[in-house]
Amino acid sequence: MRRLLLTFLLLGCGLAHASELAETDWLELMPKSDQLALEQMPDIDHNSPEANGTFNEKGGLKQSKGLPAVMYSNKTVAAMNNKAIRLGGYPVPLETDAKGRSTLFFLVPYPGACIHVPPPPPNQLVLVRYPKGLKLDDIYTPLWVTGTLKVEAVSNDLADAAYALDAAKVKVVQEADL
Repeated sequence: MRRLLLTFLLLGCGLAHASELAETDWLELMPKSDQLALEQMPDIDHNSPEANGTFNEKGGLKQSKGLPAVMYSNKTVAAMNNKAIRLGGYPVPLETDAKGRSTLFFLVPYPGACIHVPPPPPNQLVLVRYPKGLKLDDIYTPLWVTGTLKVEAVSNDLADAAYALDAAKVKVVQEADL
C-alpha cells in the first residue's frame, strides 16, 4: 500500500508540472463524415462581396448559398464537450474592453479565414470568451487558447459557430512553441 501511494504521489507530481495540454487538432472538432466530405469537395469560387472587403457587414461571414452541405455543417463531436483543450488558431475580434483588449473573438484554423471566402464551417469556428482580454495587434498573429470547450451553437451578426471556449489562458504562439 505504501509503495502504491508513493507511486501515485510521484506520478501525480509529474503531471502537475506538465507544461501544457497536448495540442488539439481542428479536425478533432469535426465528425469523420464531415472530414470525408471536405476531402471530396470541389474548388470554391472566391467571387463574392466578402472577397471585395465587405466581410464586416451584417451576415458577411456567414456561408453563401449553394456550397456543398459540409460547408454549413454544425455537426459536433460529443466527446469534445466540456473537454480541457489547447487549440492553436487565428483571432477574429468581436468585442474589446475599455483598454482595447479582445475579450470575445472567434478562433479560426487558418489565417484570413474570415476575410477570404468561404469562411470555415460552424464546426471549425470557436467562439472564445476571455474576460481578462488580450491585446491583438494583428489578426494574422497565431494564438494558443487553453480552456474548456463546450458544444454550443453560437450565432452573431458575423458568423455561426458550433463550439465555444471559456479561455483560461490565451497567448501568442512563439517560434519556440513550434
